Amino acid sequence: MKQQFDAGKIADDLQSLIHHAEELLRATADSASESATNARERAEESLSAVRARLADFQDEVKGRARAVDDYVTDNPWTAVAVVGGIALILGLLMGRK
Repeated sequence: MKQQFDAGKIADDLQSLIHHAEELLRATADSASESATNARERAEESLSAVRARLADFQDEVKGRARAVDDYVTDNPWTAVAVVGGIALILGLLMGRK
């Protein structure tokens, strides 16, 4: 069985991963070794970069979803025709052996 791509689930998983990594960094803040301090600083920088990219990705996806919604609202019959055409093509391709 194929898994479906779910951008919302991936975003939630990434946010959870970031949260747990931040907890780990706070828990290991007492470590005084230089290598641990350097690793913690690099991890914090990476987490900040991932958090920023995730926020940008979410904003972009929301913007595109709004644009699609606006287009479908403004042009419902065109949207129905496009979806019908895509379904017809997929049906023809899947029916071939």
